[in-house]
Amino acid sequence: MQDTIYKGSCLCGAVTIAVEGDLPGPNVCHCSQCRKQSGHYWASTDVPRDRLTVKGEENLRWYQSSEKVRRGFCETCGSFLFWDPVGRETIAVSMGTFDGPTQTKLSGHIFVADKGDYYDIADGLPQEDH
Repeated sequence: MQDTIYKGSCLCGAVTIAVEGDLPGPNVCHCSQCRKQSGHYWASTDVPRDRLTVKGEENLRWYQSSEKVRRGFCETCGSFLFWDPVGRETIAVSMGTFDGPTQTKLSGHIFVADKGDYYDIADGLPQEDH
């Protein structure tokens, strides 16, 4: 039996991805850095690095946003694609990157203590302040 493969890309298509196997339930980050980079809150799924294939890596740029995390984006169109924590076996992939259905649902919200004052979180999912 072959695993499902979820494909996606940045807005311009210069960076493409494929994730083999099921996608874990994504979380929504409300921290000020994610809001500033994405323009709102940011939804991503943490996938094992060995299940992620990236093509067009020459078009991928990294911003070291802290000692522990770098953020990957397309140099051509600016799409925010990855949140990459140093030393973890997983990498966060933007849910907006995927083409078509993802067969997953949101699992919760993080950094809600830092969320914007212009919206409410009312979906009943778990919320963490950090």
